[in-house]
Amino acid sequence: MASVQLSQVRKSYDGKNVVIHGMDLEISHGEFVVFVGPSGCGKSTLLRMIAGLEEITSGDVIIDGKRVNDEAPRNRDIAMVFQDYALYPHKTLYDNMAFGLRLRKTPESEVDRRVMDAARLLRIEHMLDRKPSALSGGQRQRVAIGRAIVRQPKVFLFDEPLSNLDAQLRGEMRTEIKRLHQRLGATIIYVTHDQVEAMTLADRIVVLSAGHKMQYDTPNNIYNSPAALFVAGFTGSPAMNLVPCTLSQRQVALGSVQFTIPALLAHAGAQVSQWIFGIRPENINLNPSIDSVAVDATVLLIEPLGAETLVTFGVGNCEMVARCSASFRETMGSTLQVHLSQSHMHLFDAVTGQAMNS
Repeated sequence: MASVQLSQVRKSYDGKNVVIHGMDLEISHGEFVVFVGPSGCGKSTLLRMIAGLEEITSGDVIIDGKRVNDEAPRNRDIAMVFQDYALYPHKTLYDNMAFGLRLRKTPESEVDRRVMDAARLLRIEHMLDRKPSALSGGQRQRVAIGRAIVRQPKVFLFDEPLSNLDAQLRGEMRTEIKRLHQRLGATIIYVTHDQVEAMTLADRIVVLSAGHKMQYDTPNNIYNSPAALFVAGFTGSPAMNLVPCTLSQRQVALGSVQFTIPALLAHAGAQVSQWIFGIRPENINLNPSIDSVAVDATVLLIEPLGAETLVTFGVGNCEMVARCSASFRETMGSTLQVHLSQSHMHLFDAVTGQAMNS
């Protein structure tokens, strides 16, 4: 395993269209880092620059202390797992996994040892004589991962490896990849547009938007302390409630509804002219708590999900989604009080998008 460092890495096409804007990153030995963001944000381009499959316009990529900008992909000691598996259809699973080692003239006894070790790790040792056409999507992806493992690279790169799988298989493969990282202790860089994958797999997450790094932090901090409006709106399902508001001292107003926010938030936002108030659905409750404030609300929409119910409330001049229990029994149009947790409130500069408590 190895560390990976990006120093002011930039990518543009024809010197005009910039897709990666001066990216700085430090990825430690054995760390699992996920690049996440919407389609077109530059996450796959960034991964391909680390792999050497995409030319770097400026800046440096350093793997295990060595600058690799001018190194061919095969000399960077990385292994990449792609979205489409990229298996040879005419070869058995064993031969698919062994192919790269044989190209490097690895002794056959070592090839066999590595392939069998990887197959046992991925629980596919009983199917090594099959062809890819006989496998499910999840099994094919296990073979693609096994092919990367036998290389024993310094860094594993995963480019949306689960996006072709159905929801159940994605969940199973997330578990497999998490266990794999724990067993190998490998440095892994993983690209996905799926925030659930990012939150469940990563030691740290890079949230990208239009080629910019919006936040690089632990999953817990990404979710609970978003540094920017974009991060708050992108993470969570449902996402954080984000509504325009006015602020006077410690009083937030959403139309006719007013409530008190923590002093720290009010102080941080003192010099800002336009605000966005934020709170996650699970921090809007029907019962009061020590740090909550009560506001009047109207039930606008009820969405039963089995284990829980999502309820859209009208609060002042805006709408907020709350995560309620499955036993929620209010009817559409009914009015009640809901309770907002002060310790989970957020305030953002509506112009810059910066969090006021970051």
